[in-house]
Parts: sequence; structure tokens; C-alpha cells
Amino acid sequence: MKRAALWFLIALFSGAGVVHFTRSRGFEAIVPTWLPNARLLVAISGVAEILGAIGLALAPTRSAAGWGLIALLVAVFPANIQMLLLARATGASALWQAALWARLPLQPVLVWMVWWVSIAGRGRAT
Repeated sequence: MKRAALWFLIALFSGAGVVHFTRSRGFEAIVPTWLPNARLLVAISGVAEILGAIGLALAPTRSAAGWGLIALLVAVFPANIQMLLLARATGASALWQAALWARLPLQPVLVWMVWWVSIAGRGRAT
């Protein structure tokens, strides 16, 4: 189970990191306005996701990558809130808004999963 979660997270973060560069405008739009230089922040978070995925894949760096990805998940949480606020402001469908509401409590679940596969039990995915 832990190994499957590890590979799920590696795929999730590497895929999301790549998408930060292929669809950067969508990510830039959800950077809260109180943060400077949305383009740079999107690029940094994309690189961090890719490096975090690589770090998770390598046992010697798994724990450090886990801590980095946990910090990243906490840091990007305001963007998840901003995405919901934008959806509400632009009259997005009720289904889309519900999905964005449901996404908010999934962030702590991702934090826990990263911790579980990388830090708990010294990062051994058995």
C-alpha cells in the first residue's frame, strides 16, 4: 500500500510540475494578488514539484523531499483558496465550485500521504 502511494505521489508531483510549464497561465491566474511575480512563483513551484518527485523516487533523498513537498503543499494552499474565489466570482458551474470546495480538505490528506511515504518509518515504502 505504501509503495503504491509513493508511486502515486511521484506521478502526481512530476505531472503537476510539468503542467506548471505547459499551462503556466492557468497557474498564474490563481496566485493570490498579494504575492509578487506570479510567473516566477509558478515556475519555482513547478521546479519544486519535479525535484520533489525525483527526491521521493530516490530512497536516500526521500525524507528531505518529503519535508520539501510538505512545505510546498502548505505554501500553495492559498492558491487553492484563490482558485475557489475566482470560480465563485466568475459564476463557474456549481459542480466546479463543489469540486474546488472538496479539494480544500484534500490538501491535508496529501500532506499526510507525503509524510507517510517519506518520513514515517524513515521513508521506506514497503
